[in-house]
Amino acid sequence: MSHAKIQRTHLARRAVVYLRQSTMKQVHEHRESTQRQYALSHRAEQLGWPSHAVEVVDEDLGQSGASAQWREGFQRLAQQVSQGRVGAIFALEVSRLARSSADWHHLLDLCGWTDVVIADEQAVFAPNDPNDRLLLGLKGQMSEAEKYWMRLRLQGAQRSKARRGELRLNAPTGYVWDRAAQRLQLDPDEEVRRTVRLIFERFRIDGSAGRVAAYFVEHGLVLATRDSNGDVVRKRPLRSTVLCILHNPFYAGAYVYGRREYRTALVDGELRRGQVTRLPIEAWKVHIADRHAAYISWEEFVANQDKLEGNCNRRRAADRHGAAREGEALLQGLVLCGRCGHRMTVQQGGKQAARYVCKALVDGGVSTKACWSVSAGAIDSTVAHYFLQAAQPPEVELSLAVTREVERQAGELEQLWKSRLERARYEAQLAERRYKAVDPDNRVVARTLEGDWEAKLRELEELEEAYRSAQRTQQVELSDADRAEVLSLARNLPRVWKAATTTNVQRKNLLRLLVQEVALAPVDVPRRMTRIQILWHTGAVTEVAVERPRHRPGTQASEAAVEHIRTRVGEGWRDCDIAEDLNRLGIVSGKGREWTTQMVTGVRKRRRIRSQNAPPRQGGWPAKRSDGLLSVRGVAEHFGVSRRMVRTWIESGRLTPAAGGGRGRPLWFVLDADAERRLAGAVQKGRSARMSN
Repeated sequence: MSHAKIQRTHLARRAVVYLRQSTMKQVHEHRESTQRQYALSHRAEQLGWPSHAVEVVDEDLGQSGASAQWREGFQRLAQQVSQGRVGAIFALEVSRLARSSADWHHLLDLCGWTDVVIADEQAVFAPNDPNDRLLLGLKGQMSEAEKYWMRLRLQGAQRSKARRGELRLNAPTGYVWDRAAQRLQLDPDEEVRRTVRLIFERFRIDGSAGRVAAYFVEHGLVLATRDSNGDVVRKRPLRSTVLCILHNPFYAGAYVYGRREYRTALVDGELRRGQVTRLPIEAWKVHIADRHAAYISWEEFVANQDKLEGNCNRRRAADRHGAAREGEALLQGLVLCGRCGHRMTVQQGGKQAARYVCKALVDGGVSTKACWSVSAGAIDSTVAHYFLQAAQPPEVELSLAVTREVERQAGELEQLWKSRLERARYEAQLAERRYKAVDPDNRVVARTLEGDWEAKLRELEELEEAYRSAQRTQQVELSDADRAEVLSLARNLPRVWKAATTTNVQRKNLLRLLVQEVALAPVDVPRRMTRIQILWHTGAVTEVAVERPRHRPGTQASEAAVEHIRTRVGEGWRDCDIAEDLNRLGIVSGKGREWTTQMVTGVRKRRRIRSQNAPPRQGGWPAKRSDGLLSVRGVAEHFGVSRRMVRTWIESGRLTPAAGGGRGRPLWFVLDADAERRLAGAVQKGRSARMSN
């Protein structure tokens, strides 16, 4: 059988049969359509092509025709057409080739230029013929429109049911779908509900999804959830898992549909399908408040979204503080530049102390140098001082509230452990009953059930050991002494602030309860100062100025130490003597360390305190200090022995030096009654031995 539109030039090239189904489900369930498309190869043979010249392109089975970007078979077909290798294209209908007018007309242009005919089950079309081109163009437009009509028909009933809140959606952790009531219900498993509530409670305290996940890991807790079969499973909650729960409005009792859109996006010049776009709350297609029981209020859900948005440091904005993180800079994320108004960042690393740096000029490409920077130590101390002054709630109410909260959190941890233990015991007992119910002669089944029973017993034993370990290390239950300590700490916020157990993350979260922003501006006249403006959440502003040091941050000596050094230098003291005197008086350096000769020299140079170049003392260190302590020479003169003998006493442990000596500093000694008697006896014994010899 021949056709008038098929010429010898077409038969000299190959015929391509193109197959496509939109989804793999259609491929498996709509097999008749697939067979009809494969049968087009016989139609090509009937029209004059030999079987070896007929090629079947079926790579796109299970691919949508909305775009040719991800259809390898269509792209290969178009490439062969452009190279002049194809004489005819066979497809069941236009929609099999494309449901996009752009892709369809591009293929028609290629076929018209290379003289390729297009055939289906009924007819043959020549794209270079104006009438056929018009008809094929109309078919392509109808195919594209049909795609949207089908989508409207399929989604119309779905949206109608969603508007009533009856469309079944995947139940999030902590909920199950009630078919009878056509709505979500709280999960009947107590352990599942408790873990979900704990996530929201910890987020109120920590303010970060990462810290919530870390809390579960630190306390050996797991997230109880349900798998696709409805069985309760336990797993460690990742940060992504916590974020999904915090972002889900279902936990606020709202039924929501259409809060995300899947769009085809252009990325780096290429189409990318499946790009998820999160819509704002006002753009959600369906939003029914108070549809089911809630874990949190709607107001708390909205506040959580604002907090999570502010924690995201990847998006720079003036109102984003970022999540509180470990690091010595307590005002991280809160500091604004008083010069340009941009947010200042924290710079720290190695042995260098933290600094607040404004990089607005660098980020804007205006300069290669920062706008300005300042050491964080004095700024943090000043803001913390004003914060502790402002945070003075009534002691009695605060103490009771803190005690109740600590006991409640401890009780929650205890209940979570008990729920896990209760379930583990039930599963062990169930495995035991199954084993005992089987016929003992049926050894194949009995061995399997016996192994399951032993495995459940091992899991129960490991869980009980983990619970005992948690009780020892994590203080799950509060004793009377613990409650008394909590009451004492609640009445003394500065003590809690300075406690070694209080982390920088906790201090930063405390600051953010009252402090909204802190603006820093340099002042050079009449003195080098830093002007600090504290904006409180109440709208009040506190302004104060602190000294801005010129030297390396973190080593500034106190004014008392500087004055003492200046006085001793004026009296002719050497740097090594001044360092010893400072250590004796208990005056520490800017880093809280004991003084050395080099440190005193450094302070003199920075403060331009000129040394009087006092001559070295004759005979080394004095025999006796002003506070009554004796040097090695003083001890030797007191007992009438040599200095070598005194050092022998020190090495043997008979004579113990006072604290603060050694490592380049002189040794000083306290001669109490015991030391006096002990050393006098040693002297007498040594003299008797020499006389006997």
